[in-house]
Amino acid sequence: MNKQKVKLVLADGSEYSGYSFGYFCSTAGEAVFNTAMNGYPESLTDPSYRGQILIATFPLVGNYGVPEGITEGNLHRFWESDRVQISGLVVSVYNEDFSHWNAAKSLGDWLAEYRIPAIAGIDTRALTRKIREKGSMLAKILALNDVEWHDPNSENLVAQVTVVQKEIYGNGEYRVVLVDCGVKNNIIRCLTQRNTTVVRVPYDYDYTDEDYDGLFISNGPGNPKMNTATIAVLQKAMKSNRPIMGICLGNQLLALASGADTYKLPFGHRSHNQPVILKGTNRCFITSQNHGFAIDSSTLSDDWDVLFENANDGTCEGIRHKSKPIFAVQFHPEASGGPNDTEFLFDEFLQLMVKHKQINK
Repeated sequence: MNKQKVKLVLADGSEYSGYSFGYFCSTAGEAVFNTAMNGYPESLTDPSYRGQILIATFPLVGNYGVPEGITEGNLHRFWESDRVQISGLVVSVYNEDFSHWNAAKSLGDWLAEYRIPAIAGIDTRALTRKIREKGSMLAKILALNDVEWHDPNSENLVAQVTVVQKEIYGNGEYRVVLVDCGVKNNIIRCLTQRNTTVVRVPYDYDYTDEDYDGLFISNGPGNPKMNTATIAVLQKAMKSNRPIMGICLGNQLLALASGADTYKLPFGHRSHNQPVILKGTNRCFITSQNHGFAIDSSTLSDDWDVLFENANDGTCEGIRHKSKPIFAVQFHPEASGGPNDTEFLFDEFLQLMVKHKQINK
């Protein structure tokens, strides 16, 4: 294993020394932490992490290697996109000697294949406490040379991870237009398993003249306010009565399209154990999350209700229109990784399409 020394430098001037694994080079991005205990192949291929240097708080990483990038129906079977999306990885202890029935290679070899640098030997708990106190901040992993600071939230990251042309999945009765802002593969799987045909379109595609039963706005990276083209088309689509569902960034885009506002969270929600409360009830669900922005619920118009709230900090975790079949959630009901407690929301979306189609026969 490569034991070359590298260091992590934060924008506040603090430095952490460690050793390199993955690809030996320098990189820059936004340092964020994830508290999940497993699921790094899914997390690292999640397009929502585009431009970020990910800190794993769980101390042992790499134990079970990485599964092969097998495709089934144009989707990678075990990954959430077709490549590693992070800019860099920070871990406490990297285990090169992996063991798992599904492993094809080590985490280090996989990162090297996609030219992603990583640093091990870091006190990730201390690093996480710093970010919890000061907020997510810009960072660099420095190998042989220095690099410029890079703020990924200053650019349109969605344009980097979206499909470039229309793609179709499944052969179900109900036709869903999926606006790809950086969609995770398991969202497509969850939809096609429910008697749908998914028409995946680029983030800036005008789908308002398409024939569809439901509209789906996906997750994705970065500042939601950068996606002006997506918001403009969504505003037109919301004038109809066709069902709409959104996840993560899709939740924020629906809010912006309705005239509400969003803001950057101090350090975001990235884990498999975020509790959310169904508004107006005592029902709590444990959810998988990966976002750095949230809806300012005080700016929602009277046409909208808050659907879920985060049990830890009270932030908005979902919205629902009072009269139209439109709802969205900030968390990930499709999991991969994480709990499947809220996958029933895809069933609710399907039922909205069934009802809409019956009314409009």
